[in-house]
Amino acid sequence: MWSKKSTDVMSPRDAMNLRDAMSPLDVAERDTGWLGSSLRVKGDISGTEDLLIDGSAEGLIQLDGRKLTVGPTAKVTADINARDVVVYGYVKGNVRAKGRIEIKKDGSVVGNLTTAQIMIEDGADFKGSIEIDRSAAEEADKNALSRAAGAGAGAKSI
Repeated sequence: MWSKKSTDVMSPRDAMNLRDAMSPLDVAERDTGWLGSSLRVKGDISGTEDLLIDGSAEGLIQLDGRKLTVGPTAKVTADINARDVVVYGYVKGNVRAKGRIEIKKDGSVVGNLTTAQIMIEDGADFKGSIEIDRSAAEEADKNALSRAAGAGAGAKSI
C-alpha cells in the first residue's frame, strides 16, 4: 500500500482502513486546533475541539468540554472557560475549568482560578485566587456515566 513514489494516491477505502486502525490518541490529535507562534487573535474564540495556542490571543476563550493548552511562546490576555487548561506560557485573565488547571514550571498566570483540581509546578508564577469547585467535576462525571449507560442500553448481549 505504501511506497516512496510521490505519484501514489491512497484510495478512499485504504484511507478508511487507516483511520479505523488509528489509536484513540491519534484521533484526539486530529481534533486539536492550533494557533501558531506568529499569529495574533483579537476577539472571542469558541469551539468544540481542543486548542493549542502558541501565539497571542486577546478576548474570551470558550471551549466547554475541551482542553486548552497555552504553549511556551503564548501570551494570552483573556478570560478562559474550558474543561482542562494547561499553561506553559503566559495568561492574564480569569480561568475557569470544570476538570483541571495545570500551571507548568515556566508558566505564568495572573488572574483568578476556579476549578475542581489544580496543579502548580515549582518554578511557575501565579498571582490571584483559587476557588475549588468540585460540583462542576461531579456533574461532568454524572453526564459521562449516563452517556455510557445510554450507549450500552442499545447493545445486544451474545
